[in-house]
Formats: sequence, C-alpha cells, structure tokens
Amino acid sequence: MQKLLGMNTNNRKGKTDADKKTVSPSKEVKARDKRKYIDFKIKVKKGDPLPSFNEDEIRLNKYLSNAGVCSRREADVLIQTGVITVNGKIITELGYKIAPTDVVQCNGETINAEKKRYVLLNKPKGFITTMDDPQGRKTVMSLVRTACRERIYPVGRLDRETTGLLLFTNDGDMAKKLTHPRYQARKIYHVEVDKPFNTGDFDKLLNGLDLEDGKSKADKASFVEGGNSREVGVEIHSGKNRVVRRMFEAMGYTVIKLDRVVFAGLTKKDLPRGMFRHLSEEEVSYLKMTKNV
Repeated sequence: MQKLLGMNTNNRKGKTDADKKTVSPSKEVKARDKRKYIDFKIKVKKGDPLPSFNEDEIRLNKYLSNAGVCSRREADVLIQTGVITVNGKIITELGYKIAPTDVVQCNGETINAEKKRYVLLNKPKGFITTMDDPQGRKTVMSLVRTACRERIYPVGRLDRETTGLLLFTNDGDMAKKLTHPRYQARKIYHVEVDKPFNTGDFDKLLNGLDLEDGKSKADKASFVEGGNSREVGVEIHSGKNRVVRRMFEAMGYTVIKLDRVVFAGLTKKDLPRGMFRHLSEEEVSYLKMTKNV
C-alpha cells in the first residue's frame, strides 16, 4: 500500500545519513533557475537591436481599419502599393507594427485613429442612403450628424421610401462583415402590398424568383401577426439592391410600405422613427463574435 502511494519503503531505521543520497538545496535552486533561463532565452545576434515588446504597438493594417479608412484586407493592398508612410518612410511590409507616437499618412494625408462608433437609426421615409447628394435631396447623414464627432457611414442601404433600421459605423471590418453575403446578416421586413397576398405565393418567395440580376429567395415568409391579408413578414439575408420590392413586383404586387424591423439581430424596440441610439457594448460584442447575424 505504501508503495502504491509513492512512499519510500527502504528508508527504515538502521540506515545512516551517509547511506542516503542528498542534494544540496543551493544546487536545486541553481538547476531550477538555469532551466528558467533556458526556457526564456532569446537569441540575438551581436550588433542587432533587442526585440521590442511594446504592448501599445499594433499592426499597420489594423490601425488603418480602426481609423475607418478601409477593412484590414483592403489596408494590406494599400500597404503593398506603397501609398502608406510611417514617419515619412514608405512601408510595404505586411505585418508592420506602429507605436502610438508614429505619424501615419495615406497619399500624403495624415490619418488619425478614431474611437469606434456604432449608431442605429430608425430611418423615416423621404431620405436617401448616401453620404451626400448632388441634387440636394435629404440624406440619412442629416439624421445622425449629432451622434458623434467621428465620421460614420451607413452599413448597406435602404431606398428613399423604405423605413426602418439602418446601422452607421466607422468600423471598416464590421461594415464589411455585415454586408458580405458569406456572413448572412439577417434582415426582417414588414411588407404591405396593394392587394391581398395569395397564400400560394409564399412558396414562390421561399423557392426563389428569377430577377434581372439572378435568382433571389426569402429564408422565411408569413402573414404579419395581428395584421391584415396585405401585410407580410419576410426574412432575407440577400444584400441586393431593392431586392424585397423586386421580388414582390415579380409576383404582380406593388409594395405600398416597406419597413426593416430587424437587422443582424438588432431591433427597433424603444427607438422612435427618425431617432438614433448608440449600440451597447453587449450588442457590439455580439456582432463581432457571431458568425451568422
């Protein structure tokens, strides 16, 4: 039993100290310290500068993305083309890291990393989704101009007569994720058409309709709970332009009202028409961590 427990059964009375093999405590400490030194030893050639472990340094492509210039992948392209300089020196090395004090420029224009902003708007009718309009029409930017000092832009778009959720941000990676078909950002629309909706047309929505830019289909479709026979709820992940309107038009309906009530898991709860709010930290984390939103 003692042997199973790992005890030394040979150390009985009669054994002298001379019979026991002992190790000096100081030697044990030295051996342990030596192992630690070997584990963490860094090989540096003579004359080479010591490696930097500055935790404040970040990759150049991430800095460009954080500043809202573009996504990280697009930043790699900019870096390789030689239009990015750090402290006046052209940088083409992917993975290059910069310190907070470095001056980064793109085509000679200094770039300042901004705090990430995420603003959700409940868009009213009569506003176009663009940064500015040469014709002087009202744009959604006028509705969020007081949201923050940073320059934000809309993620995707809603046409002039469509209402509902529209997200704004200066996070290039987030914007690309939410608009790329691979991530399948979920959108739910409340659709009102000009005549009673034929129940047989639900199959057409779910099986797909041939439009001028290819086949498009809804993920889910049903009558709106508490609504009338002209009100239909449609869930879709396609990012094609005006796709919901065009799908209903292909079946012979005219869309009277179109309202986006859910976007990537975000809802219009407690957000009146024409108003905006900033996303909570939990909502931002959800959008970043979830593959299919």
